[in-house]
Formats: sequence, C-alpha cells, structure tokens
Amino acid sequence: MRFYTKQHNFYCGIDLHTNKMYPCILNREGETVLHRNIKTSPEAFLRAIKPYRDDIVVCAECMFT
Repeated sequence: MRFYTKQHNFYCGIDLHTNKMYPCILNREGETVLHRNIKTSPEAFLRAIKPYRDDIVVCAECMFT
C-alpha cells in the first residue's frame, strides 16, 4: 500500500457552514498564520488563502450537499 508522505509549507482546515466558513492555516512549524471568519464562497476562500497557495493542503471539516 502506498502512503502520502510529502510535507507542505501550509496546512488549512475549514469549519464550513452555510453562510460562513472558518479557515485556519498553520505553517510547517505549527504556528497559526490565518484564522478568520469569512463568507462561504469560492472567491472569498481563494482570496484568503492567496499568499499560501503555492504549497498548501486543504481539508474541510464537514460538507452537506
């Protein structure tokens, strides 16, 4: 079995709600570089993570469609 072992510079977890989301981005050392309440939209999310997009992994807590 193959496992994903690559390390990244930034890791993002998102607490996703209908109208708001709370992205939290940590750097490789575990320091918080972003923790913000933003509108739930692709544009707002991409704007918030723009400085970190070169090397980031994103995970959403929960999504209901």
